[in-house]
Amino acid sequence: MAWSTRQVAELAGTTVKAVRHYHKVGLLDEPERGTNGYKRYGVTHLVRLLRIRRLSDLGVSLAQIAAMGDADEHPQEALRLLDAELAAAVDRIQRVRAELALILRQSLPTDLPADLAATAANFSEADRQLMVVYSRVAGPAGLEAYRQMLAEYEHAAVDAEFDQLPADADEETRRDLTERLLPHIVDVLGKHPDVLSTQQEAPGGTRHLAHTLATAMAEIYNPAQLDIIIRIGKEFEQRDKR
Repeated sequence: MAWSTRQVAELAGTTVKAVRHYHKVGLLDEPERGTNGYKRYGVTHLVRLLRIRRLSDLGVSLAQIAAMGDADEHPQEALRLLDAELAAAVDRIQRVRAELALILRQSLPTDLPADLAATAANFSEADRQLMVVYSRVAGPAGLEAYRQMLAEYEHAAVDAEFDQLPADADEETRRDLTERLLPHIVDVLGKHPDVLSTQQEAPGGTRHLAHTLATAMAEIYNPAQLDIIIRIGKEFEQRDKR
């Protein structure tokens, strides 16, 4: 008993092109040819084809199938590896669906992680833009500390004054707002010290984080606001030296 290429392909539920490809990549041995020159496939070829199809349908790559050889041993190691990969993929899909549900439910922006975007509604557009930049350089621990701080943040009157500060605010206005804003920031960071401590774990290092944020703030905030940010930064430096 022997089958032609077309017949064995039909029995295996595949195509002649696929059978020829399996020959080409070494997955399927070439059968003997009859006196008429046509290939003569037998049961062993059909079994091998069915095994290739089954493993391929399960997600095993042709390269992995080739590495298994054509032995009859059960490919437990390859299947366990595939199962682990699928479990990781399912976990990722579930996380993505949960995030999508949050984005859709609250109409959140898509330029921030959903759990961080959920805290951004009560902040100014400038602050939200800075959140976007910070989310790209902070690292997992820093981002979580930042998210926790924003989730618990209690807005003060000076926040609104800072957001509305005109670019040409005079020296007295800047100095006064700095003096009133500083205790508020000290209080917030005192409640969330991890925001600063986790900056040491930033993927690009603290210098890269600081440079990136400084570059962003120079574009996001006006000159008067930047002046106040610099003054507050210098005050923190002085406190660290004491």
